[in-house]
Amino acid sequence: MTSARRELRRLLARPEMLIAPGGYDGITARLIEQAGFNAIYMTGAGTSASFGLPDYGLLSMTEMVANAARMANASRLPLIADADTGYGTELNVVRTVQQHERAGTAAIHIEDQVSPKRCGHLDGKELISREEFAAKIKAAVATRQDPDFVVIARTDARSVAGFDEAIARANLALQAGADLAFVESPESVEEVRLVPQRVDGPCLLNVVWGGKTPQVSMDDAQAMGYRIAILPGVLLKTVYGACDQALAALKETRRHPTPLFDSSVKNVFRRFGADEWDELRTRFR
Repeated sequence: MTSARRELRRLLARPEMLIAPGGYDGITARLIEQAGFNAIYMTGAGTSASFGLPDYGLLSMTEMVANAARMANASRLPLIADADTGYGTELNVVRTVQQHERAGTAAIHIEDQVSPKRCGHLDGKELISREEFAAKIKAAVATRQDPDFVVIARTDARSVAGFDEAIARANLALQAGADLAFVESPESVEEVRLVPQRVDGPCLLNVVWGGKTPQVSMDDAQAMGYRIAILPGVLLKTVYGACDQALAALKETRRHPTPLFDSSVKNVFRRFGADEWDELRTRFR
């Protein structure tokens, strides 16, 4: 997976901002690739939802890394994964980085919430100290074996201690060796604009529909100076809405609902590599 990590570094060096839609399994990873995007974001909220759970820090590192491995194997695109708090102290961060590198992940972000964490767009979050946060970032950077593995530092301080504290923590994390800063939940368009101006390094923007941060277009985010935009819920929220509609139609009509696209059995399997596997049927005979 070194090539995927190298590709992520190349994408980050381009003038154009990288857009990484959120996926949560092998299906969504393949759909993002087939749609022509250049990177995938493994959403922690979506991964939790795939277990039937809310984004309350209920999944273990092992469960999150296993999902990252499935997604990395399902697509050739670089995978940026939510690594929550690193699942403990800096000691746990060391193992988290080791496991994500083995899984084929290209990048992870680690945040400064107390464990168990909460979704960044919910209230009731608590922070670890600045010193603990910096130690986690230093541990992540020192542990990686592949220099192309990207470490992203996420701070949730905006919703807890204010915008200035969030900026200070982002800069502290960059000084500790993080490759990018992720200031979660700026609460106005002006704050979204100010983040790349006040952070001394490349920044990631989290675009969450219905969250604390106002919506901005990808073009506006790029013009503001962001290097990556992630959209964690873009597929999850579409999927459960489409599923609700299909199930309601089935219940009402007692017939199979008409799919939204060509969903013959053959076409569905082709979306997931059937042509390549069919070729293997005869290659070795």
